[in-house]
Amino acid sequence: MESARPFVPAGFEPPLRLETPAFVLEPLGPQHNEADYRAWTGSLEHIRATPGFAGRSWPHAMTLAENLADLEMHARHFVERCGFTYTVLERSAGDVVGCVYIYPLGTADADRSSNRTHDDALVRSWVTEAHAGLDRSVWVAVTEWLSREWPFERVAYASRD
Repeated sequence: MESARPFVPAGFEPPLRLETPAFVLEPLGPQHNEADYRAWTGSLEHIRATPGFAGRSWPHAMTLAENLADLEMHARHFVERCGFTYTVLERSAGDVVGCVYIYPLGTADADRSSNRTHDDALVRSWVTEAHAGLDRSVWVAVTEWLSREWPFERVAYASRD
């Protein structure tokens, strides 16, 4: 995730938690590996049908070890401030039920021709098929959170309307 400009301003401290009555977001890391793996591998088609994921290369088959490497990468991105991935934990049981990805607009397979500044973010989120009812709630809460606590001027986040 190399870019000419930092993704977030130097003085900005990314939030470490978002709590709602139904779910909690916390930074995704290696400690979530088995639960994260179970969550997304059990909902492949559901995730592919989630707004923002159609036609993307992920999700695809991976081993548990490959998933661990992916989670380590996301944790490294968080520390390096070049991208922020959060796990979605069900509030009542604490189970991993989804993810939220916050990366610079113009990265991954986003529009590479955009005139990205550090104020532009591409956001994607998914929840498991078993927790599909949380999808809109996650979208609403994350949209409000980004507006209230993050420094982005423009956010591309597929609507749930």
